[in-house]
Order: sequence, then C-alpha cells, then structure tokens
Amino acid sequence: MIVYFGRTWFVQKLNEFLLSDEIGEDSWRTGEGSLPFESCKKHTGVQPKTINRKQPGRYHLDSYEQSTRRLRPVETEDIAIKVTNGYFSWGSGLATLSNIDIRIPTGQLTMIVGQVGCGKSSLLLAILGEMQTLEGKVHWSNRNRYSVAYAAQKPWLLNATVEENITFGSPFNKQRYKAVTDACSLQPDIDLLPFGDQTEIGERGINLSGGQRQRICVARALYQNTNIVFLDDPFSALDIHLSDHLMQEGILKFLQDDKRTLVLVTHKLQYLTHADWIIAMKDGSVLREGTLKDIQTKDVELYEHWKTLMNRQDQELEKDMEADQTTLERKTLRRAMYSREAKAQMEDEDEEEEEEEDEDDNMSTVMRLRTKMPWKTCWRYLTSGGFFLLFLMIFSKLLKHSVIVAIDYWLATWTSEGSINNSGKADQTYYVAGFSILCGAGIFLCLVTSLTVEWMGLTAAKNLHHNLLNKIILGPIRFFDTTPLGLILNRFSADTNIIDQHIPPTLESLTRSTLLCLSAIGMISYATPVFLVALVPLGVAFYFIQKYFRVASKDLQELDDSTQLPLLCHFSETAEGLTTIRAFRHETRFKQRMLELTDTNNIAYLFLSAANRWLEVRTDYLGACIVLTASIASISGSSNSGLVGLGLLYALTITNYLNWVVRNLADLEVQMGAVKKVNSFLTMESENYEGTMDPSQVPDHWPQEGEIKIHDLCVRYENNLKPVLKHVKAYIKPGQKVGICGRTGSGKSSLSLAFFRMVDIFDGKLPTECSHWLCGTISKLPLHTLRSRLSIILQDPILSVVPLVNPECKCTDDRLWEALEIAQLKNMVKSLPGGLDAVVTEGGENFTTASIDMPLFSEGILVECDTVPNLLAHKNGLFSTLVMTNK
Repeated sequence: MIVYFGRTWFVQKLNEFLLSDEIGEDSWRTGEGSLPFESCKKHTGVQPKTINRKQPGRYHLDSYEQSTRRLRPVETEDIAIKVTNGYFSWGSGLATLSNIDIRIPTGQLTMIVGQVGCGKSSLLLAILGEMQTLEGKVHWSNRNRYSVAYAAQKPWLLNATVEENITFGSPFNKQRYKAVTDACSLQPDIDLLPFGDQTEIGERGINLSGGQRQRICVARALYQNTNIVFLDDPFSALDIHLSDHLMQEGILKFLQDDKRTLVLVTHKLQYLTHADWIIAMKDGSVLREGTLKDIQTKDVELYEHWKTLMNRQDQELEKDMEADQTTLERKTLRRAMYSREAKAQMEDEDEEEEEEEDEDDNMSTVMRLRTKMPWKTCWRYLTSGGFFLLFLMIFSKLLKHSVIVAIDYWLATWTSEGSINNSGKADQTYYVAGFSILCGAGIFLCLVTSLTVEWMGLTAAKNLHHNLLNKIILGPIRFFDTTPLGLILNRFSADTNIIDQHIPPTLESLTRSTLLCLSAIGMISYATPVFLVALVPLGVAFYFIQKYFRVASKDLQELDDSTQLPLLCHFSETAEGLTTIRAFRHETRFKQRMLELTDTNNIAYLFLSAANRWLEVRTDYLGACIVLTASIASISGSSNSGLVGLGLLYALTITNYLNWVVRNLADLEVQMGAVKKVNSFLTMESENYEGTMDPSQVPDHWPQEGEIKIHDLCVRYENNLKPVLKHVKAYIKPGQKVGICGRTGSGKSSLSLAFFRMVDIFDGKLPTECSHWLCGTISKLPLHTLRSRLSIILQDPILSVVPLVNPECKCTDDRLWEALEIAQLKNMVKSLPGGLDAVVTEGGENFTTASIDMPLFSEGILVECDTVPNLLAHKNGLFSTLVMTNK
C-alpha cells in the first residue's frame, strides 16, 4: 500500500510538470496570450536578478570620433527584428523589462550598452522568447524565427571535443573552421592541448580557463551559418589584446563580410564607433536608440559621458600594448593541461605498458582477473567498522544459524522418537522444554545479529565518509583543478549511498543465504551420507555457473552504469544550455540524442535482466539435481524417517539459496566498487596543513604591516609539469597598492595562489613581515593561520547560499552597511527582500556577474586584477577608488 501511494505521488508530480507552461512558437513571434496592458502597468516592477534599483551613477567615459564608415539607410524593409510596446517578465508577474520599442537593422552591427543590471542580457533573452511576454510583440523579418547564433554571457560548453563544441552539429568546413579559430585567437591554445582540437574539454569546460571557454562559445556562434548573431558580453573574460583582436577580426571583418545581422551586448564603449545602431538601456527600459551621431545630437550629456570613458579606455589600451608588444603569451593552463612534450612522454609510456601486457596477457589470465573477487576491498570495508564489531557479527551469525539448524534437528528427532516409542508425558515435556529454549535463543540471536549488522554497516559508512571528507577538505588545489566536480559529488552521493544503504543488506543477505546453503548441504549429507558422492560434480557445476554469471553480471552492470552516465550528463548539459539550444533551434537534435542514449541504456538493462533469468534457470536445474540425488540416496539410506524428511526439506529449499548466493555475490562485487573508489581518494596526498611553526608563535595581529618580499619564487601545479612562475623577485612595502598585470596565462592568478600556498612552491622564498619573530617563508605557517589572515576576491566570483556579505557572522549590521555603502551597493541590497538577510541562490545566480564582485570586495584584502573586466567602465573607476582608499 505504501509503495502504491508513493508511486501515485510520483505520477502526480510528473503530471504537474507536464501540465506546466511551455514556450511556444507564438510567444517567440507575436507574444499572443499575454496579459492585458493595464495589468502590465499595474504590476510593472523589476527583479534583483537583472535590475539594479539603485539610481545609476554618472558615467565616467570617453570616446573616439564618429566612424567615417558609410552606413546603409535603415528602411522599413531592412529591419531584422522589431519589438513594439514590449513588457517582459521572468514569470513573477512583475515586468523586468518595460516599454521596449526597438528595431534591429538587417545586416548591421547593433550594440546594446548600459550599466550593470539594466537589463541588457534580459533584452536578448526576451527577443529569443525565453521571457514571459506580458504585452507587446516581437516581429521577425520572417514569419517563423530561424536559427540564431547565440553566445551567452556565461559560457556553456558540451563535454565533447573542442571541434565538436565549435561546429555544434554543423558540417565541418576546414576553411571556415580555420578562419573562426584564428578570429577568436584559439589556435595557440589548441596547439597546447594534448590532442589539439580533438581534446575532450571535460564537464563544463573544466580543463579550460574562463577566457578560453568564452572564446570557444564565440567561435561557435561565428561558425554557424545563420543570418543573425547574438553575442552577450563576449569580452568579459578577455584581456585587452584578445578583446581587440576578436573585435577587429571576428566581429568587424568576419561577420560583417558575410553581411550578417549582429547584436552585441558589451561594456567596452571604445567599440561604439564601429556600431551601426546603438541601444542604450537604463533600469529595464530603453534610454536612447539610434546611431552614435544621433545620440550625439539628441542626448549631449550621455554622449559626453561616453566620450570621457572611451578616451580613458583607449589610453589604457595604448599603455597596455606599448608595455609588452614582444612578450610571448605563456599559455600554461591554470587547469594544468599537459603540454605536447607531456603528451609524447605519456604516449611512449603507454606503448611500453601495452607491449608488456601483450607479452603476458592471455585468455586465462584475463578470465582469472575478471572473476577474482575484490577481497582486499571487502576486508577494508569490514575493518572500517572495527574488529570488535566484525568479530561480534561473525560470531552471532554462526551461532544464530547453528541454533536454526538445531531447532530443525530437534524437531526431526522429536518426531522420530514419537513415532517409534510413543513417548509418555515426561518425554514430551523434555522435548517441549528443549524446543522452547532453542526458539528463545534463536529469537535473541536474530535480534543481536540484526543489530550487529546494522551497527557495523553504520560505523563503516560513517568512518569512510569521515575519512573521505577530511581528505577532500585537506586536498591540494591541484586535485580540484584536475578532478571534475561531478566525480567528487558522485563520491559523496552515489558511492556514499551505496555504502550506506546497499552494501549492509547485500552483505547480510549473502552471509545468510551462504550459511543456509551450507546448512542444507550439511544436513542432507548427515541424513544421507551417500549424497557426498554427488556433491563434488554438483559443486563443480555450481562453481562454473557462478563464475560466468559474476563476470557477465559485472560487465553488464558496468555497461548499464556507463550508458546511464552519458544520459544523465546529456540531460544536465541540455537543462543548463536550454537557452543556447533553443536559440540555435537544435531542440530536435538534442531530443533525438536523448532518445538514443535512453535506448542504449534500456538495452543494457534488458541484457542485465536476461542474465538474471539465465541464472535462475541454471540454479533451478542444479536444485532439481540436488533434490533428485537426495531422494535416491534416501531410498537406501538411514531408516530415521525424521532425518530423511528433514534432508529432503532442505534439498527443496536449496535452489532458492543457491540463486541468492550467486546474485548477492555478484551484487556485492559491483557494490564494492564504491568502496574502492572512495579508497582511491583516501590515498590522495594532503596539503601540509600543520606547517613547521606552532600557531602560538604567530602574533594575533599578523600580518600587521603587510610587508612582502619575494625571492626567486618558482611555482608549479604538479611535480611532472613545467613551472608557471620562474624566479620571481619583488618587494612590496607596507601599505602599498600593487597591481599585477600581464596577458592571459602569464601567471597572475598563480602568483596570488602562491600567497595562500595553494600551489607547489618548489624553490625560492615568499616571506611576509620578516622581522625578529618571523623570518622565513610562508611554508612554515599552519595553513589555517595563513589563510585566515588573508583575503582574496577570486577571478571567478563566487557567492554561496549564506548571508550576503557576512558568511562567518563576525561583523555587526552597522559594519556591513558601511562596507556596502563603500561599494555603492547599499541601495541595491536595501531593495532586496530581507535586506542583509536576502537569500542568495546557488552561485549567486540572482545577481549579475558584475554585481557579484562588489559584495566580495568588502570582504577582500588581496584583489585579483581579472575581477575588473566584469565591471562596467564607470564601475572600474569606482573599483580603482575603493582599492586606493581601502586600508
């Protein structure tokens, strides 16, 4: 009954999902079925996700002269997209975008600009039909919207090769592919990958840097043969050199030579002079629309703001280009991808191993290894629960099954004696008393055995999880760079779930069925000793049956798991990249791929079920042979009818026992793989967390002045990789504001990580506050002491589901409001529901990328320079001011 209602609940939840609203073709084109216009005006509002309620500060910009390139006149028939009287929402009923009236010319470059959170990205998504249309219409040049090449602000990549991510299902054209990779400056990065563009980039592009992921997404949009291209802030993760190259070679030359319609969301206002059409946004509405010349004429104040900023950005570009024109960009990946030399060395080692294996391997060796039980892993699991519990479990189980056999034997003896001697009342009392004592002992031992098995399983799972958690917490940063997040989560979810819930009952069922099977064979042999003659061939047959079934079951189980993993990964990737998939109109392709992966997984499961049926048939035959042998042996065997009957009874039940012995043995072998995977993490080398200095030797206020001396610092991510920093020397005086500059991959982030001892410092010294109480390197300090005294704003901003800017609850509300006011976020946080107690979703998804950096700044002391590109130009000035004034 409980199972029935549980399944009914699942069906109900599935039905609710199927009945939920869908994005239809009509909403893409005309916005039919929208709410009344009066309702839109009544409920007009904004969402913290995309709208900054705070009044924007004045721009501090600057600019080039108006482009002299002749523009084509924008006629009515030259409009690719037109939005009239548009009100769009994310589903809450409040209009995130309001009063949108824009047009996007055909075959021209349209730029959308505005401050952080004004709704630029939301405008692109509204045009693509990803937002709910409250009022208004979106008109396309064609009746049905065709494919749109879309590169999102947050890069979305498939767990596939670089080439597959760029072509994205389109036919491979070598000439076009080469032109796209050159336009996006990807060829140098591809050359450093171990297998070039055939390298698997990992889940969510884990093996690539942020800039590389961004450029691959842009390359995918450029490669597609579409008339319309949407690029959402493609320069956010790129340095000035790469941004300028992408703008010149990728956007202006490559796209506009094809006469494609391009919509570009950007904060790089120095590129405004290349725009044919400009849409300026403010607080979810269109502030101004037109050419740069039109805005210069109609909105002088806005144009002057832009002009100031563009001149400043132009000067920064010239200084940066003059600073290092000849320095080669060191493309050492932060994810520590192997170089070509490492690849060649790796291939040589693989060839040597293959040669050795070819000499030794044969079919018998392979079969022996495949049928070998992982006894070492089983022993590690059993000993994880403690030797006392292991001894108690084995002893209680043996004693329990001995009592069970004794009960059956007692009944058989009682029956035989009663039928022969017609025992009196005294004898009956003796047998009743003995039977009662044995039954009471059996009940007690069953309770003890159940408690012991559960206790041991719980203790073993708890100890393994505790050890795994400690290893992960103390793991080196290199481990997290090279290990996919999904693999780590799988250890704490699927593998831990198997250890918690599956191994204990499987182990208990295996021991129970094995002992019952041995008890049955022992009782049959005792009742009819002739049965021992047939036991040998039956045992040989059973051995081969379980041997081949275990091999097949293990392989099929692994096949089922291996076919299920791509299915889950594809579903996860599809759900994460739905906006991009729908923009490209590749829904059918991804749906077909989902069905193919589902069919592949179902086939594997079907074969696994067929293997179980194969086992049942064979064990039934074997059980029938045992019953037949026991029956024939009883004809000329003992005259004790009770024992003969007991032997035949055990023979009838042994079929089921044999079946479960083999099944549980195969299941346990597969489930022990989870223990083996967890143990593989437990062998990982931990960080030197303690250091060589006692925490009591470090003053409470260290570092008080912030003096830093770097002497011949050499840093690498692993012992077998080349150094990413070589003989770095620097001296930073107390109170100085230091900027670390360099091109992408030059080692800026690696240097900052060296301060926190998150990378391998294999040579040189990095002393801080070198004085009479401390003169040495930071390697002497305990890691907790070192990292608790420094702060950092990461290159990829992170917000977790904790209080907004006070995760450790060490500051008062007044101090928090003061920090937010310095970061000019006080008004925005006040507008959030709950203020300082506002819920921050996972990864800070309800904040824009640029907004995330500013709350983190209030916590930071050490700031990475790559945080700045995520901010608007006028925010860059604020950011610089905050750095210079922060004490």
